[in-house]
Amino acid sequence: MVLVTEFKTEDLPVAERFGSWHDMTASVLIPNAIRSDHEADFRASARVLGLGAVEVSALAYPSLETRRTTKLIRCSDPESYQLLLNLRGSHRILQAGRDTTSGPGEVMLYDTSRPWQGWASADQDTVGTVGGVMVQFPRALLPLPANKVDQLTAVRLPGREGMGAVLSGYLTQLVAGAATYTAADGARLATCTLDLLTAFLAHHLDAGASVPPQTHHRALLMKIHAFIQQHLGDPDLSPGAVAAAHHISLRSLHRLFQDQDTTVAGCIRARRLERCRRDLADPLLSNQPIHALAARWGFADPAHFSRAFRAVYGLGPQDYRQQYQADRAPCGTHRQAPGTPRQ
Repeated sequence: MVLVTEFKTEDLPVAERFGSWHDMTASVLIPNAIRSDHEADFRASARVLGLGAVEVSALAYPSLETRRTTKLIRCSDPESYQLLLNLRGSHRILQAGRDTTSGPGEVMLYDTSRPWQGWASADQDTVGTVGGVMVQFPRALLPLPANKVDQLTAVRLPGREGMGAVLSGYLTQLVAGAATYTAADGARLATCTLDLLTAFLAHHLDAGASVPPQTHHRALLMKIHAFIQQHLGDPDLSPGAVAAAHHISLRSLHRLFQDQDTTVAGCIRARRLERCRRDLADPLLSNQPIHALAARWGFADPAHFSRAFRAVYGLGPQDYRQQYQADRAPCGTHRQAPGTPRQ
């Protein structure tokens, strides 16, 4: 089940803000000793997604210092890892003999069973806040050797390229869409999150042999979907190009899509058509020629685009645009767009 908790200290009396944040993080994440120069008026927010044993939190707070002591660990130790995607400001941590500082776009892994001391510092251009996405998950759920994972504790890892970019994009979208998830999504999202974390950490450990095959496949499939989304506008995007970009054979690529209820080419075509449909319904693009919108999303042949669009939505692109404009409510709100995709 997906349990979403929104917490804003600004909803509370000023005198209660810092104490409430301290209590919330101790309850939802883990107990830490926290101090801050902003305790008198502590303005912070959290959006926490409970995905069973996995918790994903979007956090924003002023500069502060945290300390997890041996005493706190004895009192409460969930035997978990915390992985932080840093989005704003800087995070410095002392743990396992390492002293590491990460900046925006970087990732760090913490072990809740080891003492640490950390500092989060806001930059002048971040409006006084530090921000990031935190994933907390039991160590037992990570299918990698513990002694190898220890090598990555308090190590700065890149989050803007390769597997790091895939992980960063997934986590930011995950917390942004929190309000749309159903109870049935919880277990699936937990599995996707753990698979991607495993693939990311294994990449930096070069421990691919330790990762279960199904985890490899799911993580690779997520990476492929992200690649397709990023290259929809390339008219040369094809199954062959996707396979080559991921250093796998075309046959292996098709095998990955066997359980996807679509082919690779079908996935590319469906995503392109959906992008075109959105553009046709966008009043800000009403003066753009249809062939230009189609070309923007990889359809070089206008006639082919028109046939493909009609086959899915039951209307030609021009008719769809005209009907959508006609169905707009006079007050400026919109009714449901026409053209439901055909099964």
